[in-house]
Amino acid sequence: MPSRPRIFLVDDDPAVRASLAFSLELEGFLIETFDCAEDLAERASFPENGCHVLDYRLPGMDGISLLKSLRGRGIGLPAVLITSAPTRTVRGAATEAGAVIVEKPLMCDALTAAVRAGLQQQARAA
Repeated sequence: MPSRPRIFLVDDDPAVRASLAFSLELEGFLIETFDCAEDLAERASFPENGCHVLDYRLPGMDGISLLKSLRGRGIGLPAVLITSAPTRTVRGAATEAGAVIVEKPLMCDALTAAVRAGLQQQARAA
């Protein structure tokens, strides 16, 4: 039986982080939360079955820089970037890094749908 997907959630706002973690847990995902990009960047290893959910605006390293750092280490998990009013530059950088953007405020199940789509694409590629 395949393991449940692990979601690596980075958001510096404790209330947003807690509510997103709760919502994703209800969908059956295992959640690992981080309040800054640097903590996730320091993680030594990642499972094969997972997804990154990264806030773009973080203190220190932003979500795109974090994703580029992870990609540079060969970590190819699907990624969802959450942000409000992304600029054309942010959209281009997200696409280049292989992330989809879900805009804040997060409505209905847009985040869950993006995570599931990324995981399905990952499974097809495996």
